[in-house]
Amino acid sequence: MVLNNPPGPGKLLTGLLLCMLIVASTASRADRIYTLKFATLAPAGTTWVKLLHDWADAVRKESKGRLLFRIYPGGVQGDEPDVLKKIRFGQLQGGAFTGYGIGQIYSPTRVLELPFLFNNIEEIDYVRKQFMPDIEQGYRDNGYELLGWMEVGFVYFFSKQPIQSLDDLKDRRIWNWQGDPMGKAFFNASGLSPVPLSIIDVYTSLSTGLIDTVYAPPLGAIAMQWFTKTRYITDVPMANGIGSLVVSRRFFQNLPQDLQKILKRTGVETGEKLITATRKDNTEGLEILQQRGMQLVEGDEDLESGEVENIRIRAGEILMANGYIPKSVIDKVNNWLEDYRAGKAKDPLDVPE
Repeated sequence: MVLNNPPGPGKLLTGLLLCMLIVASTASRADRIYTLKFATLAPAGTTWVKLLHDWADAVRKESKGRLLFRIYPGGVQGDEPDVLKKIRFGQLQGGAFTGYGIGQIYSPTRVLELPFLFNNIEEIDYVRKQFMPDIEQGYRDNGYELLGWMEVGFVYFFSKQPIQSLDDLKDRRIWNWQGDPMGKAFFNASGLSPVPLSIIDVYTSLSTGLIDTVYAPPLGAIAMQWFTKTRYITDVPMANGIGSLVVSRRFFQNLPQDLQKILKRTGVETGEKLITATRKDNTEGLEILQQRGMQLVEGDEDLESGEVENIRIRAGEILMANGYIPKSVIDKVNNWLEDYRAGKAKDPLDVPE
């Protein structure tokens, strides 16, 4: 074949240099060390943070030191909205979030935290697995990558005075996580007037008497030391607290593909370990708190009756009205629960494709 316009020496040199730059860039990216700055509210020494460090060690070993974690526990990077702001500005790359933070990433996810929605763990697992593809896509659409799913567990009221009824709740100075639409919807639906505070200010506010009641899973109350300022636990879980391990989508996509796969796979594994450990520690934690003198208070009929169902419905209507959770999402979850309770799903994890 004869070339009509054979490339001159200049074009050949330019092409050669371009190829060399591409090869050098690829090699440089493969050898580069990436650092994932990762924040959590969980205090150092807790099960949650220990498992995060185990995750970091696994990633470091599998990546041969090319992907490293720098973990910031105990809220040292601020409340969850502060952490998300720092992720957006590139000061952090990821974090472990509870429902409040998740709501700022993809708010429909919090349908899983509707008050008095689930009767047991099996229902939680079934509905979550059905909903997971939507959650993962929702995170991506909003600039985040879901690495692993976790939970904080069933949430109870911890108080300085016993709470047996909704009327008792109305007499309490209850903390509400400042700015949290889910908490606000629950309290509005219940006719309660809480005291909005950052989670970082809760312990001090219990000490000063600004509040006398908080809500948390047993493990959370122990980790944050709130149990030392309260005496009673109301034995009616108000919701199941969710959580997730999240990284900036921009950071994730900038990683070489082999590191993406390592981070994603180990993140899923860590989430599963966190769920198992959290459920175990919450069960044991409830027993430990009672051994330390805290009293478990049985709820009266209005906390066990259809009134809690009305609270759930009203809270859902509030969240639909303000656009936080679409009606279509609430309807899907209710349908999945109906199917499960009707026995249409024999195995809670046997989800049809």
